[in-house]
Amino acid sequence: MDPMLALAGIQNAISMVKKASKVANDLGSLAPMIGKMFDAKSVATKALLEAKKNKGSNMGQALQIEMALEQARAFEEELKMLFFQSNKLDVWQKIKERQAQMDIDDARELRSLQKSEKAAKKKEEEMQELAMIIGGVAFVLFLVFVGVNELMEFCATTRRCGR
Repeated sequence: MDPMLALAGIQNAISMVKKASKVANDLGSLAPMIGKMFDAKSVATKALLEAKKNKGSNMGQALQIEMALEQARAFEEELKMLFFQSNKLDVWQKIKERQAQMDIDDARELRSLQKSEKAAKKKEEEMQELAMIIGGVAFVLFLVFVGVNELMEFCATTRRCGR
């Protein structure tokens, strides 16, 4: 995904939530939009990090990433204040606890995935090494066979083998 589109997605989601929060009766009705905003933040962060791998200057990429994350952080603070103003700070804290637990679960899943990929890569390398060894042994045996065959032909034509 294009990083600029991802950043625009964050900005659009934030502006939609801000507009909706002015007319919404309760925070519960904003939940789907807020969720989409955080999804957009996640997509944008991943797109920017992927773009960093592929091209561009470090300063430009760092600036884009940090500005997008700062905008999302500022919005998160505004959101926290909305919960505080509506006397639902306990709900906000539960949301943050759930987020922390989900982040931990995601990290565990990522480590598990990386571990399994590493094991699969190691197994692939071992199979390649085994194939190379088998190929090398087969080549040496072929050379020995050809050498013995040539020696037998030489002995048969010159009748000078052995004693």
